[in-house]
Amino acid sequence: MNSLSAEPPALILQPERPQDAPLVDALIARAFGPGRFTKVSERVREFATFAPELSICAWSPDAKGGSRLLGVARMWRVRVGGRPVAFLGPFAVEVGERSAGFGARLVARACEAARNAGESHVILVGDESYFSRMGFEAEAARAVVMPGPVDQRRVLVRKLTPDAGDLAGPVLPA
Repeated sequence: MNSLSAEPPALILQPERPQDAPLVDALIARAFGPGRFTKVSERVREFATFAPELSICAWSPDAKGGSRLLGVARMWRVRVGGRPVAFLGPFAVEVGERSAGFGARLVARACEAARNAGESHVILVGDESYFSRMGFEAEAARAVVMPGPVDQRRVLVRKLTPDAGDLAGPVLPA
């Protein structure tokens, strides 16, 4: 059976648990390599507050009753211009599963968790061509100032409520 006609594996989407951290860290290392430590998103994570209850892991059950981690969308709490917001990243999906739509489902669930927790916005650094289908846009982030060099076109914001308003100012600790 070729991969185009294969059924995608079932997914269990759930908040990240402390015992998930080693598998999540290994997945992120495989997805991004050591170069991830030089990115502006890593500067944010150095001072942001990790929010495991907003971070979502995608698990695929196996035939032996266990499960395999297929992806993760981690969330962090920061402030922009004095407003509390969620920062998404890293976001990673296992190489062999990247065309199955898991990424969009992970991001959607993480944003839903953030909205349910009372967050007004989610920010990230990524490709607008990919993330725009999930409601992220660069225009809404034009006044967001990241803590280091960044292509401003890659700073994206998703408003989680219709009355969320605009964000402006530096990204700072929560």
